[in-house]
Amino acid sequence: MVRISEKPCATLSLFAFLLVVVSRCDARLHRTRSAGPSEESYDRYYNYVDLTERLQSLAQRYPHIANLSSIGRSVENRELWVMRITKDPTGDTPGRPKFKYVGNMHGDETVSRQVLVYLVEYLLAKYGEDPRITELVDHTDIYIMPSMNPDGFEKSIEGDCAGTPLGRSNANSLDLNRSFPDQYDGTTVDEGKVPEVVAVMKWIQEEKFVLSGNLHGGTVVASYPFDDSVSHKDQYSQSADDALFRHLALVYSQNHPVMKTGQPYCPDNAAESFKDGITNGAQWYDVPGGMQDYNYLHGNCLEITMELSCCKYPLASELHQEWDLNRESLLAYMEQVHIGVWGFVKDGASGAALSDASIEVEGIQHNLTTGKYGDYYRLLLPGTYNITAVAPGYAPVTAYSVQVTDGKASKLNFTLSPAVGGTAGGTTVTTTTSESPTSVTQTPSPLTEESGGSPSVPPTVRPPIQPQEFRHHNFADMELFLRKYNSEFPAITHLYQIGRSVKDHDLYVMVISDNPEVHEHGEPEFKYVANMHGNEVVGRELLLNLIEYLCRNYGTDPEVTHLVNNTRIHIMPSMNPDGYEVAAEGDISSYVGRNNSNNFDLNRNFPDQFVTITDPRQPETLAVMNWLKSIPFVLSANLHGGSMVVNYPYDDDKDGISQYSECPDDMVFQQLARAYSEENSMMHEGHPCADLYPREYFKDGITNGAEWYTVPGGMQDWNYLNTNCFEVTIELGCVKFPRAAELPQYWEQNRRSLLRFIRQVHTGVKGTVSDIRDGKGIPNATISVAGIDHNVTTASSGDYWRLLVNGTYSITASADGYIPVTIYATVSNDRAEVVDFRLTRLHSDSSHQSPSGPQATQNPSEREFESLIKELSLGQGLEELARSTATEGSFHYRRSNDLSAFLRGLTLNFPKITFLHILGQSVEFRNIWALEISNNPGEVEPSKPKIRFVAGVHGNAPVGTALLLEFAALLCINYGKNPAITRLVNETQIFIVPSVNPDGLEQAIEKQCTSTQGLTNFNARDLDRDFFGNASQRKEEPQPETRAMMNFILNRPFTLSVALDGGSLVATYPYDKPVQTVGNERTLKYLATVYANNHPKMHLGNTGCSSNGNGGQIGNVPDGVMRAAERQSHMGSMKDFSMDFGHCPEITVYTGCCLFPPAEQLPALWAENKKALLSMLVEVHKGVRGVVRDKSGKPIAGAIIVLGEGVEVLTTEGGHFHALLAPGNHNIRALADGYQQQHQKVAVSSYEAASSIVIEFDMDNSILGLPREFVVASAAASMTALVVTACIIWCVCAAKSNHQKDGFHRLRQHRDDYEDEIRLTSMGSKKSLLAHEFQDESESDEETLYANKI
Repeated sequence: MVRISEKPCATLSLFAFLLVVVSRCDARLHRTRSAGPSEESYDRYYNYVDLTERLQSLAQRYPHIANLSSIGRSVENRELWVMRITKDPTGDTPGRPKFKYVGNMHGDETVSRQVLVYLVEYLLAKYGEDPRITELVDHTDIYIMPSMNPDGFEKSIEGDCAGTPLGRSNANSLDLNRSFPDQYDGTTVDEGKVPEVVAVMKWIQEEKFVLSGNLHGGTVVASYPFDDSVSHKDQYSQSADDALFRHLALVYSQNHPVMKTGQPYCPDNAAESFKDGITNGAQWYDVPGGMQDYNYLHGNCLEITMELSCCKYPLASELHQEWDLNRESLLAYMEQVHIGVWGFVKDGASGAALSDASIEVEGIQHNLTTGKYGDYYRLLLPGTYNITAVAPGYAPVTAYSVQVTDGKASKLNFTLSPAVGGTAGGTTVTTTTSESPTSVTQTPSPLTEESGGSPSVPPTVRPPIQPQEFRHHNFADMELFLRKYNSEFPAITHLYQIGRSVKDHDLYVMVISDNPEVHEHGEPEFKYVANMHGNEVVGRELLLNLIEYLCRNYGTDPEVTHLVNNTRIHIMPSMNPDGYEVAAEGDISSYVGRNNSNNFDLNRNFPDQFVTITDPRQPETLAVMNWLKSIPFVLSANLHGGSMVVNYPYDDDKDGISQYSECPDDMVFQQLARAYSEENSMMHEGHPCADLYPREYFKDGITNGAEWYTVPGGMQDWNYLNTNCFEVTIELGCVKFPRAAELPQYWEQNRRSLLRFIRQVHTGVKGTVSDIRDGKGIPNATISVAGIDHNVTTASSGDYWRLLVNGTYSITASADGYIPVTIYATVSNDRAEVVDFRLTRLHSDSSHQSPSGPQATQNPSEREFESLIKELSLGQGLEELARSTATEGSFHYRRSNDLSAFLRGLTLNFPKITFLHILGQSVEFRNIWALEISNNPGEVEPSKPKIRFVAGVHGNAPVGTALLLEFAALLCINYGKNPAITRLVNETQIFIVPSVNPDGLEQAIEKQCTSTQGLTNFNARDLDRDFFGNASQRKEEPQPETRAMMNFILNRPFTLSVALDGGSLVATYPYDKPVQTVGNERTLKYLATVYANNHPKMHLGNTGCSSNGNGGQIGNVPDGVMRAAERQSHMGSMKDFSMDFGHCPEITVYTGCCLFPPAEQLPALWAENKKALLSMLVEVHKGVRGVVRDKSGKPIAGAIIVLGEGVEVLTTEGGHFHALLAPGNHNIRALADGYQQQHQKVAVSSYEAASSIVIEFDMDNSILGLPREFVVASAAASMTALVVTACIIWCVCAAKSNHQKDGFHRLRQHRDDYEDEIRLTSMGSKKSLLAHEFQDESESDEETLYANKI
């Protein structure tokens, strides 16, 4: 044995130690200076220092979805780091279940530690890019602890597959997975020695996790509870949720390529196997004091243990493979947190959340408790269950026959009432389904029993609590009232504003519902609006009374509770707060306060079907119109005063006289009107105001509006004609502004009517229109009823409601790209009949084309992008994107030099995504810029759609220039930060031309709304009248600005162009020139409508700018969209040139009435147009796109794609094409020289990315219009005939030649005799002599020869 001196060894060790310290300090300094975590290499382990720095760096990089915290410390004072990943990770969101992964519990089992770090990185990096990850993070509260035992890890050795006790246990040599309280043995470990366990136990108790995974190593299997048994022998120990645990374990194992085989073939035990890769923990081996059992028994949480690898501490080179093996399993298991049922438990009296209420499932002896918000999450397998909510001091409530289906969890809310008389025995039985959120509300049972079993006195049903204070509320008083009830009843109320009045009063709306802040699928939206005329105040006070009544009686009164749980009720107490403030108490019939502060009658201010309303649209009107377009209201009432009657549509008539004006749903409206009047005896009598209006009579207390008197521009008709909402107008009293002392009697007269009218929203038919292929709801599908000329459309998730009277109806659901479905339904008066539709796509394969045709391949990235387009096109997706992309720029107008500097600044700051093109120069030699924004700027990318944004054609309308510069800044600044913006930029080539007419801009004058100074270029030419593609139309050379734009348009195959101008508020589509018909008008109008619909004002159709002299329209334009020639017809426009010669649709958006408004107005104009501009970036990815190629796969450039409406586009390099089309079904023809014409059908959706098709050409089989086979056969026959003829000729000639030779031989024999004769005849015809000599042979052959020629 050789002994080594200790001194050199000590010196060497000290040197090594210093080297390590220095290197670590240097590495730490390097990492501190870096911008963020380095790219993952998957080839090294992170020690504690590395792990800490990496997690901190990730949390700093993704603060919007990541938050790093420590739940405690190890024995050696190392932090127990937990990364929380969710939307808004610093707060708690009710309705979002908590999930956790814990790794490295045994310090020498290290794969879990690294895999969980990789999982953290993957979730953070993929958020916003991968729809699956985004949905998971948005709807799950995820906690990941990579290392529960950091001390043990530091003592473990890489490559040690068997592990060591020193690394397995904590620094006190205790096994953490044997140190939790055990159900059979209790607590056997001193908690002071396992601070890691104590910290985790506290964490579990505080967070109330729903599902968890504990990651280990040493084999490959998923183990589920129980981990030990009472006998502590290796035997199956079944939990109450055994079937559920087996399912959860299988989810992990079946997504793991090795684990699912059940044969890990670990070297130390190659024969060990596990059926399906799972095992019951105790059956495998007994583990007392394990963490997974503690989670289940004490923490509300279901946990399984995953063993990830045979080798406990494999070499780092194997880490990438381990991540690949486990990634899908980790994600699939996390998604299981969303199965079963979930909901809230609330106090019926106050609406407050009930925490620690017990949720019990019949047949499963394991309960869980609600969280601090009253929320619970009960994982269950598909089946039918009876579920009970129990809380001390409350009567328990049971929901029977709750259907749990495969997929997302069903929502089941409970409302508990305080136990009557100290008992808690009464329950209400409610059958629920998984189709929609369900609430179960306790009502007193008819009989309760005491412990002795004898009947007790039936409990007294408490009457509803009535409003206590009746007074008139001015605006400040009303505002405080609304805020008070919103504060007292936050679980069922939501207070919001839809806009402001002329005098800047908020237009408040209070929502009352069990889930008040969102539209719940299948739950109808209802509204009451009052005080539209400021001096008609009874409705205002009744609605405040109604708010109090609904809030105070929710949970105790069955009728109120049912309405609130199943309806989203919106209440606007005052639509005209300005008018109210000038009205006077005691006013019987005056007009003081009736109108708004601009002195306009709001109930004559809506667009009308018969009359053009010339009054300017008021802010109150615009706010309500936007409100109604944003929520799928089903039923509404507008509360007025001055009489007592329910007035139903129509309110006016095409003849403008007082006569019955029947709408298609006249019977439905009569039923709705009677539902209100029948509960108000004075109203129902029909003679309500005999003293004031003795001749006025309304049968049954209802009237057709126009028959009473005509009201053009009324709100109720606008509701019916422009939304899905049926609205009536209710006159509540003869006196407009009664004394406060009279208000109690108004409440008593109308209380029952108000409630009954709300119930009418639950009549008729309702249901969902979904795609039969994937079950997803179809938005904007049309519901039509045979015999009723009025349709409704589905909401964003495919749900609909259609009010109908009793009867049997033929109901049809149709949607663009789908085959319509018709169902017969019988409607009764006690409930809404559920009629669901499942529609089949016209071309139901994944590529939207004929299954027999070539298939368009699609990679996962394309599917992700399609999901993004759909998300941005539905619901609030685009609104959220607009809100999340603030640029905080300073708004001002930029003249030529400033504009150039700004554009150069963008290219300098964002060089990877921008490229600045000079298109040309103006007359005064100012540059005309085009900024390209793309992830490959300056490159030709034929497969990407190209969109052009243009402004400043008229220099005196520079708002568009300012908007496009801000839009460019938004895209650049948010690139790489906002996932949606990043993806849109990556998938699009965006060109922004902020100023076509820089010379005109220099001459224009700010704050001049109507001035024409700067309209033209320096040569006094209106550039929008200078675009002529045909030389025959042009009288002189184009202006330099025009030439630059024409070349730009022609040199790039743009998909869409958007031009911004000013002087009106409307979107126009081609043509500007006077044409009789526009071939593809439906598509062009649709594109303009998309912009207008995403503009808060434009879509309302109020385009009047009568004073500016720039073609502004007086009155209303439907949807804010019109053909350009109808606004101001002229030749030579850029829009028309783009259409005719650039083959690119262009819309022109007029951003406002003032041509050059003050710069102070630019922020408001930007806010109005931001979402609309973004919508164009989304829209350019719709329509139809594809590739044209031949049978060999060779792309065909220059092929002509003819679309159904006459649109033609040419394929570009690589055979690519992309055309925008209106939603619907379209026929496509493809033409190319030398190939057969091809036909395809394609379905285009308003919310899905472009249908991708592949068109393959065959060689053209026609010749001169005849089939190739016929022509070839004919040619072959002809050639055969020619060959035969030639052969015959040859034979004849050959025979003749032989005869002639024989004749000459005989002539030579008689030469002397005939020499003189031959000499004589040589001057004439030799033929005659020969014929004479050989007449019988030669002539006959010659005749045959001539006959054949003929």
